[in-house]
Amino acid sequence: MMRGMTKRERQVTDQEEILKILDKCKILHLGLVDGDEPYVVPMNYGYTMEGDKLTLYMHCATKGYKLDLMRVNPKVFFEMECDVQGFEGNVACQYGTVYQSIMGRGRAEIVEDVERKKEMLTLFMKSQTGRDFTFTDIMVSAVTLVKIDVSEYTAKRRPMPGTYV
Repeated sequence: MMRGMTKRERQVTDQEEILKILDKCKILHLGLVDGDEPYVVPMNYGYTMEGDKLTLYMHCATKGYKLDLMRVNPKVFFEMECDVQGFEGNVACQYGTVYQSIMGRGRAEIVEDVERKKEMLTLFMKSQTGRDFTFTDIMVSAVTLVKIDVSEYTAKRRPMPGTYV
């Protein structure tokens, strides 16, 4: 589900444009809950988009702090950006940054099923490299796969001042 934003002129709602941003970005920043403190970790990702339903896929080691946090509280927040470029102005308030981004929230699921892990790694590698790979049981046993069912997200673009997208 798409969510609104304050600077609506920067919001990207066109599905094809959102897919382009998802394809350009290679790292997402995954926000987790550690008691009453935030914890953020950068991760590579893969994705599927069915209609406006976004699902993210990540892989990591078979144990670790982020997995411990997800097991206690599966609620997550994510942010990714691409095409980041600073620009200058005549005064301090005219300086800024050009970018495209997507951010949202959802629930993390740690996937244990070997066949699902193979499917998810295939999607992950296709998103990251544009290539198809196959995986064996042994290969997927060495990693943990995390699926995030995204409940809401926004996509945003800040173009260079004076240009129109």
